[in-house]
Amino acid sequence: MEEQRESDGDDAEEAGTGLRKIIHVDMDAFFASVEQRDNPELRGKPVAVGGAGGRGVVAAASYEARRFGVRSAMASVTAKRLCPDLIFVRHRFDAYKEASRAIREIFRRYTPHVEPLSLDEAYLDVTDDLLGIGSATRIAELIRQEIKERTQLTASAGVSYNKFLAKIASDQNKPDGMCVIRPGQGAEFVAGLPVRRFHGVGPKGAEKMARLGIQTGADLAAKDIEFLRTNFGNMGDYLYRAARGIDLRPVKAHRQRKSVGGERTFSEDISSGPALRETLADIIEIVWDSIEKTQSKGRTVTLKMKYTDFQNVTRSRSTPHCVANKAEFAAISRALLDDVLPLPMPIRLMGLTLSNLEGDEVHPAAKARDDAQLSLL
Repeated sequence: MEEQRESDGDDAEEAGTGLRKIIHVDMDAFFASVEQRDNPELRGKPVAVGGAGGRGVVAAASYEARRFGVRSAMASVTAKRLCPDLIFVRHRFDAYKEASRAIREIFRRYTPHVEPLSLDEAYLDVTDDLLGIGSATRIAELIRQEIKERTQLTASAGVSYNKFLAKIASDQNKPDGMCVIRPGQGAEFVAGLPVRRFHGVGPKGAEKMARLGIQTGADLAAKDIEFLRTNFGNMGDYLYRAARGIDLRPVKAHRQRKSVGGERTFSEDISSGPALRETLADIIEIVWDSIEKTQSKGRTVTLKMKYTDFQNVTRSRSTPHCVANKAEFAAISRALLDDVLPLPMPIRLMGLTLSNLEGDEVHPAAKARDDAQLSLL
């Protein structure tokens, strides 16, 4: 699909509609791209970040590997079978975090309204940009250019008038591409998309929709809200709005911290104990880094999982004292996972949070996700 362009001056705002100018920036195969950047011998070759052993799991795959069907959360033995020349490298979180910090510094040159979703993606509200450029399209172009010059990595961007559309647009022309959805184009753009492209709709959800005769955004828009609530529960309202290109959520640069955490959504559902434990280990690394960075101290560790039918399950454990160190945090996290194994069905998401923070008067049951969420490619 050819890149769609905005008119000069971003006519949505100039027309007085009150619509926002939102950019979603998503790094291309971030972990694998950092490895290829730092090791020239890996460039142009199929690379997977993760463990190569029998119990290993792919955490991220380069685009060369994806052409063979290799995906994150896939068992390493399966990935190797699909791509015999696949090269496995161990993760280097310090390198990924360093690149992420450089990228966020670039974002904040243009706007203070930056909402990180993970190390490799973020929303930016540039309705009133710091440099007075005025065009969200031009800002997105400049950001992508600066990222490439400073980090030697490529980023894709989506530009639109709300977060939902901007996120969909950022995936439209990957890798190293950009897509703009202008005011008045949202509903039409969404109508032609397969429902699997809707954020939050996994393989199982798409299968359920297919059984109900829903294949595209247009099919979804044809269903009334009661039908969607009946069949998809709390997600029904989101689907109703998304099918019409509606999203009223603001970009939240500053949120009152009630917990520190991260979560990972899988491209393929997983259920095996070894795969879940390896995934948990990765999340522990990222979350504990956030805990140390924010100097947070808390007494409650919560494991969150979302099954393929979109039902959430959480398990929490509190200590009489603040969690002392990474080893204690990891031990509690592993114990929470062991308590729920074996799972009744595969999961599509796993997350960890530390809550009941020191100085936080909110009840431990009132949890909120931290800005930085782990979302591997």
